Amino acid sequence: MASRAFQISALLLAFLGLLLVLGTTVSSNWKICITVTTFTWFYEGLWMHCTTTSMSVVQCEKFHSFLYLHTYIQACRALMILSLVLGVSGTLLALLGLRCTQLGTATETKKAKIAMIGGMMFILSGLSSMVAVSWYAARVMAEFFDSLYGGTKYELGSALYLGWAGSTLSILGGIFLTCASCKGKPKAQKHDYTAAQSTSEPCIYIKKSESVIPAKDYV
Repeated sequence: MASRAFQISALLLAFLGLLLVLGTTVSSNWKICITVTTFTWFYEGLWMHCTTTSMSVVQCEKFHSFLYLHTYIQACRALMILSLVLGVSGTLLALLGLRCTQLGTATETKKAKIAMIGGMMFILSGLSSMVAVSWYAARVMAEFFDSLYGGTKYELGSALYLGWAGSTLSILGGIFLTCASCKGKPKAQKHDYTAAQSTSEPCIYIKKSESVIPAKDYV
């Protein structure tokens, strides 16, 4: 019972990480810039950039040209989509491999293997999104501290912190799910046999009794 509860808790933890990664992917707050003179907020994500004025007027524009984007933005898009695909696949496999679910005539060993594969997919999902978020953050910080950079200098947005949290939860949930699904090797059966004393007389072993009776008692 405790093992099943731990397995379900690990799945919920990994699924929560998947939801946070999804929110990070669709968010437009990957990097942000605030101009003090005009009180205007500029923020940008993987799919669009937005502007908010002091009058709370929000204007967003999608990135229409795919080839116009920087290489790292295209790579981050691919990594985040890959993370979501792996996370959804891991969720389905983990649900099928739970010990409290019925999967046709599958044995506990097969279900454990399915759950372990789901856990490993969660780990890969978290690593994929972690690489994307960290790469994006590194580029933002490099441009911010570069004195020769002539463009708009942004700071880290809240979506990056959300992505780091979701990636960490996915990795931890995948590790816990994999560990909870591992089954130890079956213990060898213990045989309790009474060793017969070394005598010259033949012995007869009675099946229903553990005692050893010399053959002369039956003559």
